[in-house]
Amino acid sequence: MDLHLHTPASSDYQEPGISYLDILRRAEQRGLDIIGFADHNTASGYRRMEEEIEQLRMLSNLKRILPEEEERLKEYERLRAKILVLPGFEFTATFGFHVLGLFDPKKPLREVEHILLDLNVPSNQLDAGSVTVGASADVLTAYQAIHEAGGIVIAAHANSTNGVAMRGFNFGGQTKIAYTQDPHLHALEVTDLDKGGRQSTAAFFSGIKPEYPRRMHTIQGSDAHRLDNDPKRHNNLGIGGRVTEVLLPAPTFEALKALFESNDFARTRPAQSKKQTEGAHFDFVRSAREQGSNIVQEFHESISGRNNLNSIIADVCAFANTNGGTLFIGLRAEPKPIVGVRNPNQAISQLEQEIGKRISPPLTCMVDSLQSEGKSVLRVIVPRGDDQPYAVDDNQIYLRSEAETGLAVRDEIVRLVSGSTPRHEEPAAKPGKESRRGGRKPSGQPSGQPNRQNGRSKPQAAAQPAAETAAKPEPPARAEHAPRTGVEVVSDEQRNGVAYYVVRDLRNNMVVNNVTEKSARKLWHYAIKEYAGLPKDAAQLKAEWRGDFGLLKYYTQRQQERYDFVQRVDGGLRFYFGVTEEGVHGDWRQFVIEESPSEDGEMLDSGTIS
Repeated sequence: MDLHLHTPASSDYQEPGISYLDILRRAEQRGLDIIGFADHNTASGYRRMEEEIEQLRMLSNLKRILPEEEERLKEYERLRAKILVLPGFEFTATFGFHVLGLFDPKKPLREVEHILLDLNVPSNQLDAGSVTVGASADVLTAYQAIHEAGGIVIAAHANSTNGVAMRGFNFGGQTKIAYTQDPHLHALEVTDLDKGGRQSTAAFFSGIKPEYPRRMHTIQGSDAHRLDNDPKRHNNLGIGGRVTEVLLPAPTFEALKALFESNDFARTRPAQSKKQTEGAHFDFVRSAREQGSNIVQEFHESISGRNNLNSIIADVCAFANTNGGTLFIGLRAEPKPIVGVRNPNQAISQLEQEIGKRISPPLTCMVDSLQSEGKSVLRVIVPRGDDQPYAVDDNQIYLRSEAETGLAVRDEIVRLVSGSTPRHEEPAAKPGKESRRGGRKPSGQPSGQPNRQNGRSKPQAAAQPAAETAAKPEPPARAEHAPRTGVEVVSDEQRNGVAYYVVRDLRNNMVVNNVTEKSARKLWHYAIKEYAGLPKDAAQLKAEWRGDFGLLKYYTQRQQERYDFVQRVDGGLRFYFGVTEEGVHGDWRQFVIEESPSEDGEMLDSGTIS
């Protein structure tokens, strides 16, 4: 499919002599099954095509049709029966952001045009096809209007020019989140779908970023303003110049919309060339494996055995209580040969029964089988639950934290039961209790060049000591520059010979009290051990300092890069452990060498789109 085609109804169309029949013929030549007419702020392109067809039919009924007109009508009817053409528009919202609205062909075009009028497109410009329409509506209003009218809402070329990811803007962090996570938005159109890897836009919006927890469907389209690719400008594409393949039960609007409203992200892919499709199908399992285990994805080698099954059920529960996710069964995340599942139908039935029997309240998951390297792999798609908390065997409540599943502790259970969002305030210092690492204002700043190895920044073996004494006051009211993933150990105290810690989940800012080394899940346990091993005299702390930001340690765990950081805040030090690259932002990125050019360490820009 290519859902982003312009026609001569757009004022900036580059070949005004082209007919609508020419567009359909070229779509057929490109092997397209579904196309979308998305002219600038108008649906007149689709209307003109329909009016031409109706005129030819009327002449045919009156038996006044000429031979060449009759041939043209037959060609139209043949192609319309073969290709689904969706009416729609590319709306220019405030600040110039572009939004695609696509509709069922059965929807009256007058209703589509009324949406544009409601979005402040002037009536005298409704047929102009102009990119600019004056003071239009904002992005979120456009999303809602299109969605409530029954349309498919797509953010056009989201990672490029005029895209809602706001490339080139040095403001709008919360606005960018709203524009790409809004519940009325069905999909993001991106320009780098075929690139893959962790730096791609699709990976960025896969649910692993703390600020972008909603996983988004991503597609690609040509944004064609001409029939064929421009030989002089490689980004000036023609029809089918950038195509998405989609797996549907039938090429219908209803089926496409249902897919975009589902949690199944493995039924869209960048179009494959004939050579690729003859050699091997696009391997969704391999693509997922490249991303490894994370907060929305996990792998299990086997379903056999009670321990393996218990781990799988715990992950299902954790995903439902956190952000949803996908489980792959029959392989490890590590690049080792796939074991596979011998009898996938039997395994699917067993897993569905276990989920239904052991998880309460009832949770609907999708379980199916995919092929990878000639082996069957089970895939379990778990939604974010609407009736949290979910429990295994009535009383075991699990949560997902980064790439780890663990039993929820008291504070987390209270939040799930109450339905409240994690509190974003930092814990205040306890009256009369001096913090373990409280200290005076630093009087100096160490210097030193980074020690790099394998393209990454590593802590120096003997960095210059920090000038402050052992420093770790309770955090201030806000920590705007804290990393966005991992764990902060806030404080500790001894009670009857047992150390109790206050930890903060950096992904959601939730503060959890009364954590012991024994009760801590893996990441917390690691953080507590590292924190407890820090020197009490901060002058002996070994860190690579860059201003007030320091790197304690860089390491790799389960194919994922992690960082331990330290930060000077209000005369003391704060310590962050197990930070993944998704949580490294702002000044922290100076410890990471970019693998490819990107803005703010986020997503690639692979072309200028109009």
